[in-house]
Amino acid sequence: MTVDTETRPLPAARHARAAVAVLFFTNGALFANLLPRYPQIKEDLAIGNGAYGLAVAAFPAGAITAGLAAGLLIRRMGSARVAVLGTLLTGAGILAAGLAPSVALFATALFLAGAMDALTDVAQNAHGLRVQRLYGRSILNSFHAVWSIGAVTGGLMAAGAMSLGLSLGVHLAVSAAVLVAAAVAALRFCLPGPDNGPEETGPEETRPEETGREETGRERLTAEGARGTSRVGVVLAALVLIATAGTLVEDAGNSWAALYLSDALHASAALAASGFIALVGAQFIGRLIGDRLVDRFGQRAVARAGGLITAVGMGLALAVPTLPGTILGFALAGFGVATLVPAAMHEADALPGLKPGSGLTIVSWLMRLGFLLSPPIVGQVADAAGLRTGLLVIPAAGVLVVLLAGVLQARPRRD
Repeated sequence: MTVDTETRPLPAARHARAAVAVLFFTNGALFANLLPRYPQIKEDLAIGNGAYGLAVAAFPAGAITAGLAAGLLIRRMGSARVAVLGTLLTGAGILAAGLAPSVALFATALFLAGAMDALTDVAQNAHGLRVQRLYGRSILNSFHAVWSIGAVTGGLMAAGAMSLGLSLGVHLAVSAAVLVAAAVAALRFCLPGPDNGPEETGPEETRPEETGREETGRERLTAEGARGTSRVGVVLAALVLIATAGTLVEDAGNSWAALYLSDALHASAALAASGFIALVGAQFIGRLIGDRLVDRFGQRAVARAGGLITAVGMGLALAVPTLPGTILGFALAGFGVATLVPAAMHEADALPGLKPGSGLTIVSWLMRLGFLLSPPIVGQVADAAGLRTGLLVIPAAGVLVVLLAGVLQARPRRD
């Protein structure tokens, strides 16, 4: 049987990888341009923590509402086109949210932006997995690392815009135009054809005993036959919780880092953005080295170590609140959860008994519960006991990962 990677020119694969990287970058940067502006929006709308938490939860609510439609759209339009279209509409929704004159319109715009972001998220990961199958080795963490670069860049763009005194409208309009243009330009370099094309089988399908590595979750369950199939739902649920723990930590940086640093620790508006930037910056570093760490130690060990770093790092930052210590705590949390979402997506995409892409879609959809539940829960706790107490969800998420990491791939064998 001839594998498609033998006939496809290497430059085409490299160009496709670069194009997917651009899609991840623009997706990370778009929303990050809005996040550091949240304190200003909250003040302009004159709302409390509880109302603010409910309002920003509209973004993940929109994502959950539209997330399951991604698979159908991808089958009809192709993952690359869906990703670019979603980027365009996400940018429009974010601009509308920044200009909203009322809480209701702010939440509505975030809902629509979140719905489009969910389509982009599933589509870009689906296309990234196509490219990964061409390469025959793990490169998905590198795409998520590029997403983190985009998020840091977006946060820096917002901090720069605030330092220059640019209005919300001008800032968000310019950033959306630039980032959408980049995504549109990347489309022509993406892989052609349907998403279930020949590259769906590649070198990574090699039998585990031929490579000396330990079996993945898919291979273990397939080998167990009917008993393994009955465990698919349990494993999928654990993967969803692991990914959700990662999103809980990400949302803390998205929705609350700037507010906590500015309100509780009295940081300036520009300095308050450093909590979010530190989290996504450290997350980028973790994803940049994530593939090598997983190859050496296995995803299970990497996830458990990351959960421990998250729990201890942010736990200490909340126990002893200082400005430098809190920024470091957010950084450690970002580093700790860096590989969780890519790992859960990859493992879910390989589960037996599911249609192609179904596991990825389910995890991508349900993990957004972390983004949906976190803002209102943290907001209500913050109103009752302070934002410092509400942010205890971060170390709690780290503990959850430590407990559930057993469903992930263990350390590869060295024989």
